[in-house]
Amino acid sequence: QAQVFTSGGGSVQAGGSLTLSCRVPGYTVSGVCMGWFRQAPGKEREGVAHINRDSTTAYADSVKGRFTISQDNSKRILYLQMNSLKPEDSAMYYCAAGSALCTWRRSETFRYWGQGTQVTVSS
Repeated sequence: QAQVFTSGGGSVQAGGSLTLSCRVPGYTVSGVCMGWFRQAPGKEREGVAHINRDSTTAYADSVKGRFTISQDNSKRILYLQMNSLKPEDSAMYYCAAGSALCTWRRSETFRYWGQGTQVTVSS
């Protein structure tokens, strides 16, 4: 059972930036499909982005052009760089790992989940 550790959330004003980090001790993040998801209060969990083992990436339309998913193989860390943040980006953000299907559209296919980190964007 892999453990996923997520960090980097916080509070920013609209237009600001945050970077989330994710580690999966014992695993090389580049060796597994990794994804970022979020869930706002009263809303369903939604996919944000994923990065495949071949480093291809894909994003939800709502974040495309503003968010970037990347990985530092030497540090075994996955990142989500979030720029031009909007109040509607406020949510608990989760890192997930281990999907054979590997798409942000199918969160249920990810096996391992982190504890989440809160992002709050004020207007």
